[in-house]
Amino acid sequence: MVVEARPDRPAALAVGQIVDGFRLDEYAHQGGMATLWRVSRTGPPPTGETDRPMLMKVPRMKGGDEPATIVGFEVEQMIMPTLSGPHVPRFIAKGDFAGLPYIVMERIDGPSLLSRFDVAPLPLDEVVRIGWQVATALHDLHQQHVVHLDVKPSNVVFRPDSGEAVLVDYGVARHDRLPDLLDEELELPMGTSPYMSPEQIRFIRSDARSDLFALGVMLYHLTTGARPFGAPTSQRGLRRRLYRDPIPPRALRADCPPWLQEVILHCLEVRPENRYQTAAQLAFDLQHPDQIALTERAARVKPRGALEALKRWLGHIGDTSDEARSGAAEQTARSPILLAAIDPVGAEPVLLESTLQTVQRLLQTEPGARLACLTVMKIRRIGMDELVDADGSSKHLNLLVQLKHWARPLTRALAASGRGVPAGRITFHVIEAPDPAAAIVDYARRNKVDHIVMGARSSGRLRRHLGSVSTQVTAEADCTVTVVRAAPSAR
Repeated sequence: MVVEARPDRPAALAVGQIVDGFRLDEYAHQGGMATLWRVSRTGPPPTGETDRPMLMKVPRMKGGDEPATIVGFEVEQMIMPTLSGPHVPRFIAKGDFAGLPYIVMERIDGPSLLSRFDVAPLPLDEVVRIGWQVATALHDLHQQHVVHLDVKPSNVVFRPDSGEAVLVDYGVARHDRLPDLLDEELELPMGTSPYMSPEQIRFIRSDARSDLFALGVMLYHLTTGARPFGAPTSQRGLRRRLYRDPIPPRALRADCPPWLQEVILHCLEVRPENRYQTAAQLAFDLQHPDQIALTERAARVKPRGALEALKRWLGHIGDTSDEARSGAAEQTARSPILLAAIDPVGAEPVLLESTLQTVQRLLQTEPGARLACLTVMKIRRIGMDELVDADGSSKHLNLLVQLKHWARPLTRALAASGRGVPAGRITFHVIEAPDPAAAIVDYARRNKVDHIVMGARSSGRLRRHLGSVSTQVTAEADCTVTVVRAAPSAR
């Protein structure tokens, strides 16, 4: 693609210049592909808009108008207007290549993640917090049909007020429902070499799990102070990650817990189907390390040997399935997080059984789903609660045991189905809260739950007291809620 030079295209931009109603106030930054300017409006904002800090991005038009710069900027101009939410900069305006190409967007004045890499390795609690923030942002992006494909420290910034991670720079991204111009017009892998996934190296740009590989690279670096695959500058160097393992994080940092090594190496699996299937599932594990099922990854002390590398090389391990070629939103929907909100002590046995059967049907129809079994231990808002039963045993622990007992037939049924029960697919959680409904809604929101299943009380005072819990959850939850009622004939 070639864009002809036009006499009305400015040769250079300068402070004070006005472009389509935006004044260039201050030069902000120059990257390899674009320059950034702080800008303001010369007049009032359009109806419905509010004044906000703004940034103008202008592609660097070098001699000959490099195709990657032009096509990448066109991609960003297509994708950014489709995005919304706190984890992306708000799109404001754009200019086309007939005059001056630009994008005006919300300016995020918080720090970028790049500054933390300068002092890596970081404290482990900070590594986990950053991982959760970025995974949450990626989940939101993938639900909007976009794979970023250039997740790296400089492309993650944090809102100064809320601390939420914001993903910037969509020049190599892919939208499920828009033309993939980069795939159509360029014949080289696109991305940043230390963070590129094996499938990107093999020219596959449709897999949302590529972004989870990049996040795994960042978690590895923040934990150990080193990049897992270095910074290769050649195709041969890039392809090493198709068959060579990184040094396990615990070999470089002794205080890295096994569960964190499990998470990082899970992200860095060569085959996408062996990684976390969604960013929400990764974020879930980072919030619940005690629930992570450890595999041989957690105990690894050195990379797998030359024989394994040879097997991978001979078997072209980088190949991906047709499933991996589906869109980001479809991949996310195929691996939901289900929440079963259960009262194993107070609910009627018939209601517990009906809820169990409903959850079992959902898991059978959603083989990629993960299930969180949750019960709320109600406590007072003010005053002290008795946390032990009359026999001196822990109420919290007793609830956890009863919750697992409720789910035991479910685990057996899944195992008997022939699919087995993948490690970590079912987890168990007891939380303490004065308001069970609010606690369930908050838990579902924080953990990006897609579907809540819960029972409704069937009679008398219990229904008046706890039936309202399901009503409140249904009204306030951001996700699908299925309320189970016991059939009259079963009472």
